[in-house]
Amino acid sequence: MDSSTRVCARQRLSFKLLLTFALGITTADQVRAEWFQDTIKTETSNSAMQEAEFLTKTRQLTFEGRRAGEGYFSRDGKQLVFQSEREPGNPFFQIYVMDLETGDTEQVSPGHGKTTCAWIHPDGKRVLFASTHEDAAARAKQAQEIKARQEGKKKRYSWDYDEHFDLFAYSLDGGGYQRITSARGYDAEGSYSPDGKLIAFASNRRAYSDEMTEDQRELFEHDPSTMMEIYVMHADGSQIQQLTNTSGYDGGPFFSPDGKRICWRRFSENGAIAEVMTMNVDGSDKRQLTHLDCMSWAPFYHPSGKYLIFATNRHGFSNFELYLVDTGGKSNPVRVTHTDRFDGLAVFTPDGNQLAWTSGRTDSKRSHLFIANWNHTQALRRLGLASNEVATDAAGQAATFSQTRSSPGFSPTDMMRHVDYLCRDELSGRLTGTRGEALATAYVAAYFDRLGLVPAGREGFFQNFEFTSGVALGPNNRLTLAADNFPVDDSWRPVSFSETGTFSPTPVVFAGYGIVAPAAEGHPEYDSFVHLDVKDKWILVFRYLPGQITPEQRQQWARYSSLRFKTMVARDKGARGLIVVSGPNSEFKHQLVKLQIDGTLSGSSLPVISITDEVAEKLLASSGQTLQKLQDRLDTGEPMMGFPLTDVELSVSVDIQQIKMEGRNVLGRLHASDQPSDQVVVVGAHIDHLGKGPGGSSLARENEQEMIHYGADDNASGVAALLEVAEYLSDQRASGKLQLKRDVLFAAWSGEELGLLGSSHFVKSLIPVVNSGPHDPESPTADHAGSGHGPDNSIYPGIAACINMDMVGRLQNNLVLHGVGSSSIWPAEIERRNAPIGLSISAQNDSYIPTDASVFFMRGVPILSAFTGSHEDYHTPRDTPEKLNYEGAARIARFMGLVTRSLALRDQAPDYISQAGPEQEQRRANLRAYLGTIPDYSEEAEGVKLSGVAKGGPAAKSGLLGGDVIVELAGKKIENIYDYTYAIEALKAGESVKISVTRKGERLEMEITPGSRD
Repeated sequence: MDSSTRVCARQRLSFKLLLTFALGITTADQVRAEWFQDTIKTETSNSAMQEAEFLTKTRQLTFEGRRAGEGYFSRDGKQLVFQSEREPGNPFFQIYVMDLETGDTEQVSPGHGKTTCAWIHPDGKRVLFASTHEDAAARAKQAQEIKARQEGKKKRYSWDYDEHFDLFAYSLDGGGYQRITSARGYDAEGSYSPDGKLIAFASNRRAYSDEMTEDQRELFEHDPSTMMEIYVMHADGSQIQQLTNTSGYDGGPFFSPDGKRICWRRFSENGAIAEVMTMNVDGSDKRQLTHLDCMSWAPFYHPSGKYLIFATNRHGFSNFELYLVDTGGKSNPVRVTHTDRFDGLAVFTPDGNQLAWTSGRTDSKRSHLFIANWNHTQALRRLGLASNEVATDAAGQAATFSQTRSSPGFSPTDMMRHVDYLCRDELSGRLTGTRGEALATAYVAAYFDRLGLVPAGREGFFQNFEFTSGVALGPNNRLTLAADNFPVDDSWRPVSFSETGTFSPTPVVFAGYGIVAPAAEGHPEYDSFVHLDVKDKWILVFRYLPGQITPEQRQQWARYSSLRFKTMVARDKGARGLIVVSGPNSEFKHQLVKLQIDGTLSGSSLPVISITDEVAEKLLASSGQTLQKLQDRLDTGEPMMGFPLTDVELSVSVDIQQIKMEGRNVLGRLHASDQPSDQVVVVGAHIDHLGKGPGGSSLARENEQEMIHYGADDNASGVAALLEVAEYLSDQRASGKLQLKRDVLFAAWSGEELGLLGSSHFVKSLIPVVNSGPHDPESPTADHAGSGHGPDNSIYPGIAACINMDMVGRLQNNLVLHGVGSSSIWPAEIERRNAPIGLSISAQNDSYIPTDASVFFMRGVPILSAFTGSHEDYHTPRDTPEKLNYEGAARIARFMGLVTRSLALRDQAPDYISQAGPEQEQRRANLRAYLGTIPDYSEEAEGVKLSGVAKGGPAAKSGLLGGDVIVELAGKKIENIYDYTYAIEALKAGESVKISVTRKGERLEMEITPGSRD
């Protein structure tokens, strides 16, 4: 074992000793004195006052015995199972159940051996726990422990992960013990799922059954926890499934209240850091919730499912405190306890109104169970989760104020009032998934409610959707060269789309700028890989393009210089991974590539990392080269042979976590009758914007980087118009002036700025339900009934039409109406509804537009979308309320209201006319071949998922459908949209090629004949 491994083992051992302080498993107080010196002392005089924010009536619950801890409530809250050392002759924990109505306590473990980690089955009749009582040497080990304590000897390990620990279930009606696991190794930390059908547990069993490397074996001998992983199984012990497989300790799993996810804590490989994690019960969608770079462990869900409580030592090595974090990891963790020594292993009562936890705040300084009343409302406030509970009240009051002062007509003053609220500072730009979005959507929901609309979401007026908001570094990132370990985010950083995992020491080759460009327009072919063997090696390349080439060369090579393209080339050549360096001649402000999503959620099967010039110089040193000399020569554009780096092997671990958040649409329905109609007209506007600070698609100037993007025109103006239309039609309906023939659904979409996420979620949720129109592509009415994207994907005529308003606040000359070509009725409708208003209108046929309406058009729905044009304040903090033309916006709202009224009164749904698919992406890539596919950019998939195919295009003729995922084209592996674009570029019109897709889990092979764009 090398020195670094020994250091890691010592770090991990120190933490295990620290946990001993909490659990009381050490053999002598001297061990505590040696290991548990506070590095940061917290103030204790006012700790109770500070804790009163969340905890009241705090009291000690257990007193008997040397120590007690790890208490868990039964489903009905009437019993508490816990562990305690209180049996004479046994220095180890035993398991007890306390009747919380009488205080009676029953020992449920056998009384000999070690036990830990108990849980009561949801039926209240069984207790799960881990025990070594079947070990023939159990009693002898008890005697050894007692003797060691008497002699004051220190144990080698604080918690030895005894390989004889197995899971048992005890029947409380006297039915005895059922052995659940029997594999060699430490099986413990078990809990039942809410329905009682599954058990999640932690185990190092694979250390005894699988082959380990020499380093793993030596590390395991020093610390058996290094091989701990999370497993699930049926409650009877069958169907065991391993969920994690990482270096470091994964343990402490608990199910979420709905049984869909599992929380646990993951130690870094060196054991110095632990973070709170969650995943689906099948092991998918692993997320890191905390990023505190210290010991954060023992997470547990609140029954509401909105947040977790956990313990962390961020205030001192031995001073663990309780903290909260929301289940999406969106908020900064919030401190709960403020008392020296240990507070951890916290659990909530099933009603969420009390908290029990293990604490060392006793007079004896030994750990016991404590219980207190819990302030759930304050927890929601502090975590920014009070949108439905507290913030909704304030937003609702604002909506009530607005509605009581509004008129049923289309008033500029009313629109100004709506825009004013949506652009307030406390909404911070309404970024999807933030408190600002929650306040904005609460305002709209309250306004809908005041108008008498019927809630149409899954949670009242709200329809929640999950999305990936970004990426973050996980705890297991490591870059090693010989004896040097380079700090992540300082000397190097993984690229956002990199493959994750641990990659053993591998040679490195240098390949210039990593560009492969064909000859074109008088410029010769350029190939950075000529005669260079890169198979199973890391490739070191410069970022982007040579600095001194001509503008013509730059134009030709630009598309071959992107990081995605270089990654694809390296992958196809069999490389182990790609390393990019900026170089001394570059003009980058930051040497490392930013860790941010680059427009798609798709990853790569190749690890890709960015390193500083300093690290690159170390890689090149043994080869007698410098970055300056290499870049000077390459920047001329002249070809240069690559070369292997002498005696260089790089070891890399990449750990990137996707940051998941939740946004929500607001949906309110105006009924035509007492029952919902079979058809609805959708009227929508997106409510989200860009939030505060740089990022996303912000066009803020240098001096505006930290300012709020108010989004007055984009799209507070559209939401204000939406509310005016809703008020007009609901008033007409209530006064008996409007006899609707179909319902009207009013929708404030969120996630538009992130890729039409909210409207896409809404439409996808409708596909299995609203699918009632004629969809036969061979029928005479197919042009008007279906989208040409496949019958399974059309939501017409269940959704009869979609009216959309996006940026309608800056009317100067013309109102632009997109989607006029989507139905034959629009010209006549525009003429009639504009006659009493007199707007100057520019009618545009194009229906593939960058707003929510296009999502409906691609599902076979005719659309009409209003827009007053872009401006210099677009996507900047300068898009503010005082710049809007409220008179013009009110006229536009009136026009769209009259159109909606007409649609709701029509006998038949408007016809639908399909259009050829968009070519923007293909034109940008200079593609000549045409396939007629429409990618779905909102979906995460390995490959390219299609939202639809153009009617009559090559893809449609080949049998491709919306929902298919393209995984291979013309022999090229397709992992993401970039692979797909590059593969299309190599196609020749009229020449058939193979295309492979996955459809409902099945891989299908087809032939496709590209058309021509020329």
